[in-house]
Amino acid sequence: MRPKITIVGAGNVGATTAHWMLTRELGDVVLTDIVEGVPQGKGLDLYESTPIAKKDARITGSNSYDETANSDLVVVTAGFPRKSGMSRDDLLKKNYEVMQATIDKVVALSPNAILILVTNPLDAMAQAAYRLSKFSRNRVIGMAGVLDSARFASFIAQALEVSVENVQAFVLGGHGDTMVPLPRYTTVAGVPITELLPGEKIAQLVQRTRDGGAEIVKLLKTGSAFYAPAAAVTDMAEAILRDKKKILPCAAYLEGEYGIRGLFIGVPCKLGARGIETVIEVKLTAEEKAQLEKSAAAVKELTTVLGV
Repeated sequence: MRPKITIVGAGNVGATTAHWMLTRELGDVVLTDIVEGVPQGKGLDLYESTPIAKKDARITGSNSYDETANSDLVVVTAGFPRKSGMSRDDLLKKNYEVMQATIDKVVALSPNAILILVTNPLDAMAQAAYRLSKFSRNRVIGMAGVLDSARFASFIAQALEVSVENVQAFVLGGHGDTMVPLPRYTTVAGVPITELLPGEKIAQLVQRTRDGGAEIVKLLKTGSAFYAPAAAVTDMAEAILRDKKKILPCAAYLEGEYGIRGLFIGVPCKLGARGIETVIEVKLTAEEKAQLEKSAAAVKELTTVLGV
């Protein structure tokens, strides 16, 4: 029997995630959304592509949560998108209301599922889902680090004119302005970028990574990134559903790791069938640790407002 995956939200991120998942044959997908006809139409369109792609997977579109029952994995993309000039913080209370409505239904129908959160502000929404679901911390995961690392890697590959396959990027911290790209641990074919690029250029790439989402929002004018976020979710889902034990950067609930307790922060994690199986701790310099603590403080400010 194929795994069952629910994607909450049939907008650009949700529908593109469904597309990526079908092309990898990760399981049967239920795409749900409150807008009548949208998940059904996109779901049918995607399903009709499977004979061409030669992939065996089912996709169902629904305006109800009933079809999502007994899902193995639930990806939450639903929420208000960030518009030009809007900070992630502006989204906080609106998307918390979305999270409350969503998580209640998901938990009731799929009590054994693993949750991947995509809704922004990401770290705060992951913490809200963790509190609302009452799931163990290994089963609630925020998608951020895979996306942020991919952005960092793509900019490095472009700057050095090398294959993206050669670049292994490393980003810690919250998803947003205070994320902490780590050049020391970022390599090209095993060589740290600190030996390949001047400090000034690395600083520019780090800043562009931090501004990655805002850059796309500004260019699109209406809407935000969805291709790369959807690919990032799919990479995480594959690691979980195929029990790959793959180390990926994720927003995880920390209980003392990196000196942080009671917050979702982006850190490297081993993902497998149980969700987060291990949080990987790496040694940080005093400066890197200070940056991570600053990032944690920014997340704490949001969770305090929500009371989670």
